[in-house]
Amino acid sequence: MTHPQTGDRPGYLLKRAQQALHQVCTDRLRPLGLSMSQYAVLRALYDHPGASSADLARITFVTRQSLRDVLVGLRSAGLVTVAEQASTGRARPVALTDRGRTQMGVAEEVVAQVEAQMLGDLPSDQRHQLAELLRACVDNLA
Repeated sequence: MTHPQTGDRPGYLLKRAQQALHQVCTDRLRPLGLSMSQYAVLRALYDHPGASSADLARITFVTRQSLRDVLVGLRSAGLVTVAEQASTGRARPVALTDRGRTQMGVAEEVVAQVEAQMLGDLPSDQRHQLAELLRACVDNLA
């Protein structure tokens, strides 16, 4: 049985694409004073207002400790607030500030431009197919 070379394996190519996307986004977000992790948290809060830290960690694929560090930076920049008391249980909701919503909008444009660059001149049907194939890969491993 022959094995494909590493550079031809889908898992390897997927990781290379993810790393390249992350690096270019990081480089382009830096002038905004944001890391890719900070952008991910801002975006998650935009999509899930009032999410708890545990929810944000799960949504953004980071550990709770890493998320705690990210939130410290976002709070000190005035981009998010964390409730003093939990609304239910122990989870304290995190929310975007007005400044955070504005910064997320600017960062969203940056990330969208990087994604457009990554997809290049792929026609829309191939972009849709790529998204569906990646979704199927995730579902197959879940």
